[in-house]
Amino acid sequence: MDYIPTTKSGVGALRGALAAVATEPTKSRGRHHPEAEAGTRSAFQRDRDRIIHSGAFRRLKYKTQVFVYDDGDNFRTRLTHSLEVAQIARSICRFLGMNEDISEALALAHDLGHTCFGHAGEDELKERMKNYDGFDHNAQSLRIVTKLERRYVAFDGLNLTWETLEGLVKHNGPLVGLPSSKPLPLAIVEYDKVQDLELNTWPGPEAQVAALADDIAYNSHDIDDGLRAGLFAIEDLYGLPFVGDVFRRTMSKHPDIEQQRVVHESVRTIIGTMVDDVIAETARRFKKLKPKSAAQVRKLGEPLVGFSPVMASHEKALKKFLRANMYDHPKVYRMSSKARRVVGDLFELLFSELKLLPKEWQVGLDGGKNHRSARRVADYIAGMTDRFALDEHTRLFDPLVKP
Repeated sequence: MDYIPTTKSGVGALRGALAAVATEPTKSRGRHHPEAEAGTRSAFQRDRDRIIHSGAFRRLKYKTQVFVYDDGDNFRTRLTHSLEVAQIARSICRFLGMNEDISEALALAHDLGHTCFGHAGEDELKERMKNYDGFDHNAQSLRIVTKLERRYVAFDGLNLTWETLEGLVKHNGPLVGLPSSKPLPLAIVEYDKVQDLELNTWPGPEAQVAALADDIAYNSHDIDDGLRAGLFAIEDLYGLPFVGDVFRRTMSKHPDIEQQRVVHESVRTIIGTMVDDVIAETARRFKKLKPKSAAQVRKLGEPLVGFSPVMASHEKALKKFLRANMYDHPKVYRMSSKARRVVGDLFELLFSELKLLPKEWQVGLDGGKNHRSARRVADYIAGMTDRFALDEHTRLFDPLVKP
């Protein structure tokens, strides 16, 4: 699927200037643990490769967003979603002359910290951890790439560059200093003492691209998955601005083709149009704000990359529709309810009986019901796939199944 617009008035002439704000790997602020860089790959290509080879990335194959893993092979998982985000992010960066590699790395890493069973699993783990410093999937992603992955002899984590860590933590904007700022998760507070991630500034331009690519990907594929699951019909979309118009035009232009082709063609158009909008709006903001480097982009006080006001309004209407007709659908709610019970049961049992954890997960625990033990249990559960969580629940709670 070609997301890159072939012509965009005013953008082509700005590509050279926009390239000036690209994040240069040769000017990276480096890694917390100094390493000799690879001769055949840039620093950000190396970050991307370490993410792809991580255990947490592989587990995304069986972590779902809306539907549990056994609902069907055609629904998106965290892995397929991350790949779609990466493709869109690379396309936008390529057209704007920004660094594709760091945007791809961020797209591939942005969901590493999500629990099994999508948002239902995360909501339940948040509830169980509310008295133990809480749970946040973004902070969990940081824990994974700085601590929980244990593959290298010289350090824990993946030892990613400062720019990748900063983009991972702040891809949605500054974490402090805004009126909407919330209390920071402990993991981010602690790591910021190790490496100052400048939490009061906007992230680099490629991280902003990855964040918009995430929105484009999940909005469009949730339309596809929702229609495929029968949660709503094409006709239900007709009342939406932009999205409804796209589906009506496709149906009018191709009245005799099967529904799945209508859906694919429409979703393809939606993605392409939203990408075009991001490119045009970013060019408009660049002309207005005139940043000359990635460092200046961070200090603008507002994002450089974004949807136009009109597209932002359309996207908000789509999110509202998906909330009402998909995420809160009785079928999805029943699955989510079951998922929350599984996660809640596992947490309470493992926290009460720490010796039920695998031996390597018991190291350093004193057996008490304290913050350290709760975090260890949360890390263990958050790393589970849907399939493993369901199997583990059966092993631990079904008396007829061998432990």
